[in-house]
Amino acid sequence: MKIKRQGSAAWQGGLKDGKGSISTESGALKAYPYGFASRFEGQKGSNPEELIGAAHAACFTMALSLILGEAKLTATQMDTSAEVTLEQVAGGYAITSSKLTLKAKIPGATNATFQELAAKAKAGCPVSKLLNAEITLDATLLS
Repeated sequence: MKIKRQGSAAWQGGLKDGKGSISTESGALKAYPYGFASRFEGQKGSNPEELIGAAHAACFTMALSLILGEAKLTATQMDTSAEVTLEQVAGGYAITSSKLTLKAKIPGATNATFQELAAKAKAGCPVSKLLNAEITLDATLLS
């Protein structure tokens, strides 16, 4: 099976004075603004790093749901964030890491089993495989 999804970006102008917009095939984002100021100066709008973070958090959480099911466990709640780091390196900028943080309620799971299954999901998630950066995971099992 091969699934293809599409996202797109439009841009007008130079790097600092230009403006862009991003859209997704599903319509979840439609001409949503992004630009230099939203990426590097904390202004309103989106940026590629937060989109990668959202994609990584979503992918990892779904992968963990699958792995938990295989272990006969079901989460009642999983909240995941991914902090993506963009930094200046030799030759320009690079995304150097994605830090996943998970807080989960999983009835019947021991912390040891939870940590093992979360690590398996981190390694096996398709977005983790795509990113050529350090990926860390801080997983907390809530009671």
